[in-house]
Amino acid sequence: MSDLGSFGRRVAERRASLGLTREQLAGQAGVDAGYVRYLEEQSEPSAREVADRLAGALGTTVAELLDEGPVGAGEAAPGAELADLDEKECLRLIAPGGVGRIAFEGRYGLTVLPVNYRLSDGGAIVFRTTPGGATDADLRTGMRGVEYKVAFEVDRVHELTGGGWSVLVQGSLHHVTDEEEAAAAATGVEPWAGGDRRQYLQIRPSRVTGRRILTG
Repeated sequence: MSDLGSFGRRVAERRASLGLTREQLAGQAGVDAGYVRYLEEQSEPSAREVADRLAGALGTTVAELLDEGPVGAGEAAPGAELADLDEKECLRLIAPGGVGRIAFEGRYGLTVLPVNYRLSDGGAIVFRTTPGGATDADLRTGMRGVEYKVAFEVDRVHELTGGGWSVLVQGSLHHVTDEEEAAAAATGVEPWAGGDRRQYLQIRPSRVTGRRILTG
């Protein structure tokens, strides 16, 4: 998802954290200071209003202009093939962290949720949730020493080329204890949605598989 309003807000926040004026940022980026101001001052509603007008004129949709639709909607690349990835390559691909999807059996049945993750030094997937919240509660078995089995998926799809890859991690879900929290926090993982998400969770992999889409 990439709307102009949130992009401008992130630019302004980053610029402020670095102590730069708009003029200084514009000079370093090689753009006009007025353009930096325009980007930063756009609210989400105004950005969407402009996008709506442009979409009508261009014969497309707001979702397509703002890149908000699901990926992979285009046709498959001619001659594309699937190749299996070994565990080492899978871990290399997901090592930078980012957004992945955890799948588990929740109180309302099978559930898949996006989370922001990082890898620990030991190769565990670390993310955060709200203490006592729905996800936290759903992932507790209620039995000491017994942990849920979950799946975790990360992928990248290149819309222009039709290529990409996906990695599937299967393992046990561990609630990080107070004694283990410092090591989990050292990964630098931040919650995707923000808020009070102090509970660290770890997925300890028991099986790691992946596939890459090869295009000609």
